[in-house]
Amino acid sequence: GFVVGHAGLYQALAMFAVAYFIIGMTVLSVCAIATNGALDAGGAYYMISRALGPEFGGSIGIMFFLANVCGSALYVLGLVEAVVDSFGIPPGQKVGTGVHVLPQSYWYELLYGTVLLALCLIVCLVGASIYAKATFLIFLIVAGVLGTILISFFATRPIGVPIRLPHFNGSETENGSFTGFSLATLRDNLGGGYGVDYTTGQMMSFSSVFAVMFNGCTGIMAGSNMSGDLKRPSYSIPRGTISAVLFTYLVYNLLAFLMCATCNRTLLQKDYGFLRDISIFPPLVTVGIYAATLSAAMSNLIGASRILYALARDDLFGRALALAKKTSASGNPVMAVVLSWLVVQLVLFSGKLNTIAGVVTTFFLLVYATVNLACLALEWASAPNFRPTFRYFTWHTCLLGIAGCCVMMFLISPVSASASLGFLLLLLLALHYLSPSSTWGYITQALIFHQVRKYLLMLDVRKDHVKFWRPQMLLMVQNPRGSPRLIDFVNDLKKSGLYVLGHVELQDLDTLPSDPLQPQQDSWLSLVDKLNVKAFISLTLAPSVRHGVRQLLFTSGLGGMRPNTLVLGFYDDEVPQDGLARHPAFTSARDEVPLGFPPLRAPATPKLLSAREYVGIVADALKMLRNVLLARQLESLDKAWELRRAASPPPAIHVWPVNLLRPDSARYADTCSLFLLQMACVLNMARAWRRARLRLFLCVEAGAMPHAQEEKLRQLLKDLRIQAQIQLVPWDAVTRLHWQTHQGPQGGLAPTEEEDEAVNFPANATQVSDEYVCAANKLVLEQSPAPAVRFLYLPRPPADTSLYPLYLHQLELLTRGLGPTVLVHGVSAVTSTQL
Repeated sequence: GFVVGHAGLYQALAMFAVAYFIIGMTVLSVCAIATNGALDAGGAYYMISRALGPEFGGSIGIMFFLANVCGSALYVLGLVEAVVDSFGIPPGQKVGTGVHVLPQSYWYELLYGTVLLALCLIVCLVGASIYAKATFLIFLIVAGVLGTILISFFATRPIGVPIRLPHFNGSETENGSFTGFSLATLRDNLGGGYGVDYTTGQMMSFSSVFAVMFNGCTGIMAGSNMSGDLKRPSYSIPRGTISAVLFTYLVYNLLAFLMCATCNRTLLQKDYGFLRDISIFPPLVTVGIYAATLSAAMSNLIGASRILYALARDDLFGRALALAKKTSASGNPVMAVVLSWLVVQLVLFSGKLNTIAGVVTTFFLLVYATVNLACLALEWASAPNFRPTFRYFTWHTCLLGIAGCCVMMFLISPVSASASLGFLLLLLLALHYLSPSSTWGYITQALIFHQVRKYLLMLDVRKDHVKFWRPQMLLMVQNPRGSPRLIDFVNDLKKSGLYVLGHVELQDLDTLPSDPLQPQQDSWLSLVDKLNVKAFISLTLAPSVRHGVRQLLFTSGLGGMRPNTLVLGFYDDEVPQDGLARHPAFTSARDEVPLGFPPLRAPATPKLLSAREYVGIVADALKMLRNVLLARQLESLDKAWELRRAASPPPAIHVWPVNLLRPDSARYADTCSLFLLQMACVLNMARAWRRARLRLFLCVEAGAMPHAQEEKLRQLLKDLRIQAQIQLVPWDAVTRLHWQTHQGPQGGLAPTEEEDEAVNFPANATQVSDEYVCAANKLVLEQSPAPAVRFLYLPRPPADTSLYPLYLHQLELLTRGLGPTVLVHGVSAVTSTQL
């Protein structure tokens, strides 16, 4: 009567259609999720949490709990209103007459609501079985009442109905009419005629009427809320829910038509209990109203308790809900019922039914939207294990359900909708950072996988362009205990590119009962999390380190995301130090160094890798067109201290883009030099290194027009948009040592390599002596102030593999005592001057 009296038949039918469209879409999603696996206690909360993860599940669980609590209070207040309407002392009278003996005031109505809520509490405390029996009895009563009401529309003759309305100085009486079936009455009731709600004194509108009406449609979750108490929830929930939705939709539409055809608007708007006045047996209508509202109140109360119990059992809120875990001997969550009852009792203080209707409707719509979102996510993730036996849904129905819920939320009450979404967001953030990890499975991971696979297929390596080049690193790590700072440094070098930590285990799978790498995965992943680096892990078994690195270079990555740069620690005789034990991420009392990593190599223990094999790895990478970085003494780099020290002078990055081992072919614009410049620039672009300053060293000889070379280099830096300070370094004394060695003491050919321990790079064109290399090392070392890190040119290994040890010896001499140093050799063009 309230709905059709204010909205008219057309708008009432539209409201029912919109409400049941939203509900219908949601029911399809509920049925799909309910038939995709075993359901436990918690209903919609259980479905959402197991589909979307603990953050969404916990936050929506709280919202759904509050929705059921407010819904229970709403129905209790509705029952109080019906009782007072039937047995209350009329307004303006101090003494009741006949059956009208109940006093009317805020506190008396609160008392009546408390008594009725206590009755619901007793039923719910006894358990689900008595609740099921009580609701079945109520269903029979309501069905009988509904039958008599339908008969009454046809059997009752036209009558006038006096309506006593409260007034500020007493009461006044208006006359409503039951006209029987009348075309004139139907015409008058077709359009809307919103008036003042006589219970609250507020002007009604489409949104306020829809909010009250929608609460009569929220029982679709009653069956799923009892999922923990049903024998076969996957069977019962779809059939029971769909049957209930279809039945109530037909009954609501039929009653709306009958009321509009037989009752004038005054009767519909001013007397919400008019069905008693036109019934052939009025007391039965009163019993039906009491039974229906009492059943709805109990349904919401027991639903709220089951949700609270499920939340407590999942430990999402820790000790805050620990009390709600306690159950009776039969498994009934009695403490959850009591706590839910207390919250409902608090809501009863709001006093008026329509006051909280908007809030309840917003909460329920938000829950329905999230149920649809959960089903949509499962459908879009296309996981093979999402195989619901209920197939009458698609992602379109889920999307329509979400859109309908969101639109109606803001139409009903923009303020309530915004506040509810804000509260939901706060709960999401709190649970994201505070809740323990779960083993339920995260739908976000499935969705990410689905999208990443799609975009990886779209990432076409044939469309690569140098303008969009970025470093994609494969860092080989023998033992993470000895290289945490190197791992962190390479993380700064990757510039949003791929970063893979590679490790080779020297074992033969044929002789092992199982894969030894699987148990190590968790330790490596924990390491990545603790060091806060954005890296993937790639472990392999191989008979030698060189074969293992080859495997990783061939197989690491996927599609267009493959490592293009190999990073190795330097091969020297330094004793490895346990950097993890001193790392800030592992020094707090509650965190321990990952135990999955073996202790570091003792000084007397032979290495797993020979010098020849090490240089062979470098040569293999260059043959495979991978850039190579060799990092020496990066574990001595205290990045935090370097970047936080006094601002004047700022930390420096020294760049030597010349091949110091080939002074006769020193060029600044070859591919390798440009790659070295790019890597230094990439490091300077990292957030932690933006305060650092690039210093570029230009080695010049007397009579070689140094200023012209400097201007040319400056123009190159300008074209490449690299900001760096250029410093001229005279190196005549150093190159003189090289040419003396090359020409011999009397100006003839130099002695053989065996006689003076020189080595050819890369062909028999030049000879480099240890004396020259030591002089070049000194030249680099003398440039002050000392930088945070140096970038040097890495020459190609010699073609003659017998010269590998001498090549490594020269590199060791060149970088000895320089502190953190990166030797760089690039094989691909990585800089661009184009727009």
